[in-house]
Amino acid sequence: MTITVHHLNNSRSQRILWLLEELGADYDIVSYQRDAITNLAPPELKDAHPLGKSPLIEDRGRCVSESGAIIEYLCERHGGENWLPDRSSDAWIDYLEWMQFGESSFFVPVMLKIYAGRLGEAAAPLMPRIDEQLSAHVAYAEDRISDSLHFVGDEWSAADVMMSFPAEIAVMQGYGEKAPKLARFVEAIHARPAWQRAREKGGAYFIW
Repeated sequence: MTITVHHLNNSRSQRILWLLEELGADYDIVSYQRDAITNLAPPELKDAHPLGKSPLIEDRGRCVSESGAIIEYLCERHGGENWLPDRSSDAWIDYLEWMQFGESSFFVPVMLKIYAGRLGEAAAPLMPRIDEQLSAHVAYAEDRISDSLHFVGDEWSAADVMMSFPAEIAVMQGYGEKAPKLARFVEAIHARPAWQRAREKGGAYFIW
């Protein structure tokens, strides 16, 4: 059965396309484009999800939302078992931490930086705190990513998929010099044929 991905350009949905390509899964894309002025998702995305959020997938008669849930669902039900650590291992605990970190702790200052940047001088009182927090989270990820450029073990895992989007944004925001391993992590992702296929199918994606 073919998976349907409700895909918003320039969004976390891109990493779902990447994972699907890595897994060799059959999928179709329903594409949505951000407003060129507001950068907001179009209202018709609310027809797929009440909050108008992407990513969202449809598979086997039901919808699955939230990036972490989608990633685990695809790995467990569409041949990605080798992208998940053994549940009885310490690596599983590491995996759980990075899955949460990538979508919560790390992503909060990333998004604050993006939104505050649109306010211009009005955001000036907030920017030092936002920059301090983003720098701290980037440094944390840089310190803990392995020399093989993975967050769990020495092979690609679902944790790397989750961490890909905030890492891309951080590098795009200029933190690559302070976090060279994180920058190489992003380069390694973009060099993968599966990511390139996903990029071609997903359309416009930041500066890449």
